[in-house]
Amino acid sequence: MVEEPPPAENADVSLLEAPRVNGARVAAAAPAQKKKTGKVRAKPRAPVQEPPVQEPPVREPTAEAPREAMIAIATPPAAPTAEERRLELQAAAALVAGAAAELTEAQRRSLMGQLQALEPAPPAPAPVLTPAAPPEIPAAPQRKPARDYQAGAAESTAHDFEIIAENLARLVDQGRKALAAAVGGMEPGDTRSELASNVADATKTLGAVAERWMAKPEQAVAAQADLLTGLSAIWSQTLRRFSGADVPPVVPADPSDKRFSAPEWRDNPFFDCLRQSYALTTHWASEAVERTDGLDPQTKSKAAFYTRLIASALSPSNFVATNPELLRATLDARGENLVRGMKMLTEDLSAGRGMLKLRQSDESKFELGVDMASTPGKVVYRTPVMELIQYAPSTETVYERPLLIVPPWINKFYVLDLNREKSFVRWATGKGLTVFVVSWVNPDESQADKGFDAYMKEGVLAALDAVQKATGAPHVAAAGYCVGGTMLAATLAYLAEKGDDRIDSVTFLATQVDFTDAGDMQVFIDEARLAALDEAMSRTGYLEGVKMATTFNMLRPNELFWTYFVNNYMKGVEPAAFDLLTWNSDCTRIPRANHLFYLRYCYIENALSQGRMVIDGVTLNLRKVKIPIYELAAKEDHIAPARSVFTGAKYFGGEVRYVLAGAGHIAGVVNPPDKHKYQYWTGGPPMGAYEDWVKAAKESKGSWWDDWHDWITSQAPEQVAARIPGEGGLKALCDAPGDYVRVRA
Repeated sequence: MVEEPPPAENADVSLLEAPRVNGARVAAAAPAQKKKTGKVRAKPRAPVQEPPVQEPPVREPTAEAPREAMIAIATPPAAPTAEERRLELQAAAALVAGAAAELTEAQRRSLMGQLQALEPAPPAPAPVLTPAAPPEIPAAPQRKPARDYQAGAAESTAHDFEIIAENLARLVDQGRKALAAAVGGMEPGDTRSELASNVADATKTLGAVAERWMAKPEQAVAAQADLLTGLSAIWSQTLRRFSGADVPPVVPADPSDKRFSAPEWRDNPFFDCLRQSYALTTHWASEAVERTDGLDPQTKSKAAFYTRLIASALSPSNFVATNPELLRATLDARGENLVRGMKMLTEDLSAGRGMLKLRQSDESKFELGVDMASTPGKVVYRTPVMELIQYAPSTETVYERPLLIVPPWINKFYVLDLNREKSFVRWATGKGLTVFVVSWVNPDESQADKGFDAYMKEGVLAALDAVQKATGAPHVAAAGYCVGGTMLAATLAYLAEKGDDRIDSVTFLATQVDFTDAGDMQVFIDEARLAALDEAMSRTGYLEGVKMATTFNMLRPNELFWTYFVNNYMKGVEPAAFDLLTWNSDCTRIPRANHLFYLRYCYIENALSQGRMVIDGVTLNLRKVKIPIYELAAKEDHIAPARSVFTGAKYFGGEVRYVLAGAGHIAGVVNPPDKHKYQYWTGGPPMGAYEDWVKAAKESKGSWWDDWHDWITSQAPEQVAARIPGEGGLKALCDAPGDYVRVRA
């Protein structure tokens, strides 16, 4: 056995240093050299440097006595001992770690010599003690030291392998449970799952792209040559880096791509090669779709979407073996992280009844009415499809004209009342507005036939009647968010046909009424998809909320799906508490009749903006809506794209103030002024091309909320004494946020 002296301080780190077991230094085998005297002298080692650790007492060098290496050679037994097996394992682990750590040629030769020294040797004389002075080894190229997961591989012990084996067994068991949870969600009468339909549609769509390329073989060969040339350049650059050359990457790292933020993706040639190859290939595939001739716009949009989806799924950051962060986490935890992750996956599959209900936040940290949706108020009216909440005033006087807010029914209303700091509702009441909000029901199978018309009559129109009864106000200002805004726009056209002018001002927040440029959502909606969706909903009477949530997540797979998938199920880390993501996961079911009407007459037929939508026998015409309109779009919105909102705003017959907010579908709307975040642009009515309007628009820092408040209060500046919920024409039924919002999907 060889016992090494402790390393000198400030010495260079060497990959040949002896591994550590439970904090103690374990000697690494070294090749022996025979002298003419027959004595054996250990092969000297390079000075090493490592962080100070607590070690057993060792002989330290002094000025009088230089550091010595004490070498004891014992006659080996006929068969390898347990100690020799352990040394063999350590040497093998060091070899693996060294390969990943880019050893110099001299270091590799030295390491191979250590392995050869482990072969059985002939009997040796009695132990001889000989001092050894360490010679110099050529310095390796200046690079960052090997990462922890590499050292972890060299530090594995028999006990570690026992832990890993046990965790692998637990992983297999948890995997069986996860599979059972996924299969258990299948109904006996299911014919074709939505996943199977999606795979078939993706294959058909990408097949159309391949067919166009194969029709032009010269163009296809040239494209393939471009890809191979790029990959060859990356491989050549990687080999040069392994040889010690400092060369720039062929594909520079994108600092905005958080998947590859770990330093190993740049500093380690192997992982850098993976990153570059992935980036080059995905860019090449996207360009190939974009350059495909002869495709109709719908097919090209779907092909681009499926290409992004597949590229996101195949990222090397999604797999343990090709992600240095996951490797490090797995080796550090001896596989325990994968067991925790599989357990969470099983729980999330069970929560989604066979579908993955991806957890994005620690929901246990929030309670409705306490941490979220906490603005004081009362439920003053209720129908089978909604509860109406009237919020308590925070000023002595209020504007006479009340505000009725119609949120989307896909998620719950309290996105506008997240917490005290982010609540639009609390802010509006503080500005002297009497605020009413619709809280939609979370429907079950008994409400399968509640269609778009029922939501309008028993929702918006019933709420309008109730607001007037509670306040006595002759007119009401209304605001609609997302699909709630689409419903509100249809309601206004309906009221215009009826000659009803009780709503005399309207605000649309990220709302589409024209679906020509509806963005990525169009990918999910065509006749075949609608038929498959109708078949699936016919078994339950509604669309599962988790399906809609997954659809939205797939619109931004890297940010909204794979980030959480890797963190939750591979790193085994519970997500942090985040109010917005907690709200996002609190999705609602949607009645079959309502959802089918909305998809067909908005997305497929675009009937509302074209004057062909009929509700309750009334043909709707947006041109007859002549009241003042505040139209807010969000610049980075992928659900209601700003261009689509801009186009739709042109179909109204009255004056429209188009405002463009920074950020996306949620952050662009929920942006309190005191946060001083983002910006907004104003530029008059929506006229001409969207790009021209944006170029000429005036940018203002901060939130659009104050701009909107000035706009809405200038229309009706009259004020009255503050209104107390339940003390007007309607009695209080319960405290806000009500009962409907507490029903989980």
